[in-house]
Amino acid sequence: MKKLTVALATFNEEKNLGSCLESIKDIADEIVIVDGTSSDKTVDVAKKFGARILVVPNQQIFHINKQKALEMSHNEWVLQLDADEIVSPELAKEIMEVIIMDEHSLDAYQAKIPNRELFLRHQKLLEGRDGSIGTKTGEYAAFFIPRLNFFLGRYLRYGGVYPDGVIRLVKRSKSKFPCKDVHEQIEVNGRVGWLQHDLIHMADPTFARYIARNKRYIAVLATQIHPKGFLDGIDYLLIKPVWWFGLTFIRHKGILDGWQGFVFSFFSALRFPRAYLLYMQKKA
Repeated sequence: MKKLTVALATFNEEKNLGSCLESIKDIADEIVIVDGTSSDKTVDVAKKFGARILVVPNQQIFHINKQKALEMSHNEWVLQLDADEIVSPELAKEIMEVIIMDEHSLDAYQAKIPNRELFLRHQKLLEGRDGSIGTKTGEYAAFFIPRLNFFLGRYLRYGGVYPDGVIRLVKRSKSKFPCKDVHEQIEVNGRVGWLQHDLIHMADPTFARYIARNKRYIAVLATQIHPKGFLDGIDYLLIKPVWWFGLTFIRHKGILDGWQGFVFSFFSALRFPRAYLLYMQKKA
């Protein structure tokens, strides 16, 4: 039976980490955690689950510490998670079944996934943003997992949020984080498939947590802005936020997620003018 490493990068996640590790304790042969010098009891929680822990400085680009966790893993198959994610029993069972399948069985499994067309459309959108993901031939080296995002008391299923596919199950020797951007895609040298059961993401149970996370993303986005003139300012202050709100709330039916869908679309649209104003403030 093949063994599985569960790897995480953490920073001040004592409230979430226990639920995450509880959900994988029965499938993880080892737990590896790279902690960004948390000021809370994150490391104490990790120790209770027998994790192998490395404490390092926290990084604005979190993938730097995720890559360290990947490199520390002893097993070839690695499930890399965020501390606010929970693996359901159905997903845990699926993971352990998939990592022992041969290539022929994996091809057959991929063909039978119920939401295959939806997942592949989502992957195509990601590739339009990030470039080609994995290879078209060769062995399977990684798998997307669809993610259900919990937002202010509701799981979001519209607004372009679902399936929110994330590459979480990977072969260590064939995967690497570029560590250049907060939203970058992990690089995979091999084919990338899909799992069918959802990963539960307790992303934003409170508005305060959402604003805190959103603020971090805005800080990174502000470093990537390079306006060349007045029109670029108008783009970030007006055009991009209006376009994003219309895309998520109307075209992708975020309205069906109720008031939570409105809040999500509105504040995610505001990241563009907020990032631009932060850029201008630092430039002054």
